Amino acid sequence: MSQQPSHLQDIGAPPIPPRVGEWRITVIEPGTDGVALVCDWMNRPHVAEPWDQAWPYERWAEEIARQAAGAHSRPCLASLDGEPVAYLELYRVLRDRLAPLYPYRPQDLGVHIAIGARENLGRGLGRALLRSVAVGLLETEPECTRVVAEPNVRNDASLRAFAAAGFVRAGEVTMPHKTAALMVYPRAQEDVPQW
Repeated sequence: MSQQPSHLQDIGAPPIPPRVGEWRITVIEPGTDGVALVCDWMNRPHVAEPWDQAWPYERWAEEIARQAAGAHSRPCLASLDGEPVAYLELYRVLRDRLAPLYPYRPQDLGVHIAIGARENLGRGLGRALLRSVAVGLLETEPECTRVVAEPNVRNDASLRAFAAAGFVRAGEVTMPHKTAALMVYPRAQEDVPQW
């Protein structure tokens, strides 16, 4: 990753809105049961295909520890009524490979989401969680004007969930492993990037 100008290096890790609507968001700490849960979810077919991270426990333990030690992203569990439902990665776009692909702003935040259990798909939980997280991030960090995501353009279910949550499709970006739709939850309409 390229070196950031010093004024951008001062921007800390992404904020974690602890409670957003009915959802509770908690950071996964290295060495906790959350690591095993994420590893299990990531090896389930409905998650393994779009994420392509069906890794063994040891690699997930390293990944969670790497994220926890840096300022790029935070691995989180989203729980509803005390039950973990989804894995989230909340990230700073300026430290992400997405940054050079669109006209990002230094305070842009991003989100990756995986619904863990297949039986929780198709129930509107992803849509509700995405909207709550986007609103929570904008409330937690007033300088942020948009929350972004980059689902694969071939993942129709994900695209529908983001759209139903209020994200706007701003364009497409080509990444090494996929062509992605740049989905944006803006604070105001003028915050949708144009390029």
